[in-house]
Amino acid sequence: MHKTSAWPLALMYVGLIIYASLYPFADWRDQGIEPWAFLFAALPKYWTGFDVAINVAGYAPLGFLLALSALRSGLTDRPVIVAVVAGAGLSLVMETLQSYLPMRVPSNVDFALNTVGACLGAIVAWLLEIAGVVAHWSRFRARWFVEDARGALVMLALWPMALLFPAAVPLGLGQVLERVEAALADALEDTPFLDWLPVRDVELQPLVPSAELVCVMLGALVPCLIGYSVIRSRRQRAVFAVVMLGLGLGASALSAALSYGPAHAFEWLSLPVRVGLWAGAALAVLLLAVPRRGCAALALMALVLHLSVLNQAPASAYFWQTLQTWEQGRFIRFNGLAQWLGWLWPYAALVYVIGRVSQRELEN
Repeated sequence: MHKTSAWPLALMYVGLIIYASLYPFADWRDQGIEPWAFLFAALPKYWTGFDVAINVAGYAPLGFLLALSALRSGLTDRPVIVAVVAGAGLSLVMETLQSYLPMRVPSNVDFALNTVGACLGAIVAWLLEIAGVVAHWSRFRARWFVEDARGALVMLALWPMALLFPAAVPLGLGQVLERVEAALADALEDTPFLDWLPVRDVELQPLVPSAELVCVMLGALVPCLIGYSVIRSRRQRAVFAVVMLGLGLGASALSAALSYGPAHAFEWLSLPVRVGLWAGAALAVLLLAVPRRGCAALALMALVLHLSVLNQAPASAYFWQTLQTWEQGRFIRFNGLAQWLGWLWPYAALVYVIGRVSQRELEN
């Protein structure tokens, strides 16, 4: 049996599926039909290839992670069946609950496609096990990472996914102050507690180029430092830093391509962004020899500084228009998977590195 990162990743993915399936969580009511009636309804007359692909692709990672968890933990000798049953059960619950949401439509086709997606993902995990890839990963992990690296590996696996949601500042995850203030104001409207909210004397001002540079630099450096806190050697750290910076560039370019079109995939690379990326890479090289506990402490300080600078700036009106494209357009389901990651990843990383620094037995 092994401690596997696949299990916490699967649990997180379940939460994201729940959000995407039940968004916007509004106007719950009994619509006078049996909640499972969709199972026996006629097939829909209209569907698109995008709908088919997104329903299959949405559950494939869940099936993969559940089967991989079962394979790595050794808790069952039928990982594919367990993963498919769990994925189908989750889809059935989500489609049933959608019967109580006027803005969502339960579908037997969606249920079938979700189950197919979970099955395909589970089969991929099983084939990788047969091919010896899972065992190879276990040996690779033992060579590169310390034994208690599961939390860091989960955070690092989620980082490129979090970057897919549009960010006002490249690599600037966690810019939530304006949204939190607006949500609190709406929730406390017509109550005496509304006066308790702090009122700024001066409105948030856009980031100057130097502050944008700092945010990009720290945004690139933080995942490197988290990795350094669990990686064994300097050479391995150097390879890891190159991979993570490459993933950050690729995920940001993909996000821009999805938002503005492939021709604009790299237009976000302004001068401050380029300088910030090079500065982050230079710091990643300079910190290769820092002990693991020191890397965790530096990651903590970098996260705090990054979030404090980033949340002192508003999102531009042009950026809000980009968000509307994602939140109301064809990315509405994917939005639930990427949006919360983009908002919450740095705060989850903050909690992780605080716990990492506080471990007395953490090796140097």
